[in-house]
Amino acid sequence: MGLESWFEYVAFRILRLLRRLGLSRFMQVGQTQCFKDYFKGFEKVEAVRGIFGDETEEVLSNLKVKFIGFGGYMGVDNTDGNLFVNASYLRNGNKTDIYLDVIHELVHVRQFREGKELFDGRYDYVERPTEIEAYCYTVQEARRLGLTDERILEYLKTEWMSAEDLKRLAKAVDVSC
Repeated sequence: MGLESWFEYVAFRILRLLRRLGLSRFMQVGQTQCFKDYFKGFEKVEAVRGIFGDETEEVLSNLKVKFIGFGGYMGVDNTDGNLFVNASYLRNGNKTDIYLDVIHELVHVRQFREGKELFDGRYDYVERPTEIEAYCYTVQEARRLGLTDERILEYLKTEWMSAEDLKRLAKAVDVSC
């Protein structure tokens, strides 16, 4: 298991344990909100409609967002398919990166609804089929926005990903290094 997979595994195990023990209030920094109340207008975004098709309005109306005070950027809770978002990241993060992260995570919401295993431990993070699918879709949207491969590569890089892992991910999603 690579370093990024280990980090992801530990972080999500901690989040899951807190939830199962009824201690999720310690990681949340606010009320759970309806996705559409916080991310206004996303039901009209072509990229989002491409993820959910005719079910876009229904899915986004039922999707919840849990704001957390530590750990990561955003992700999908694999116990209920809702989003968790680091409140500090939303306040201080690059707006283009946040937008692309929302697109990426909405692909995971769809995958969860389809019954796919989001955190399949048989794969390293950069080789996991659900991640490759989500990143491919996100890269497509990044290119539609006019981002260069250099900027997309910057978006793909995380602090827990090695240079070699980044190259593998970039190759898998057809981004030049």
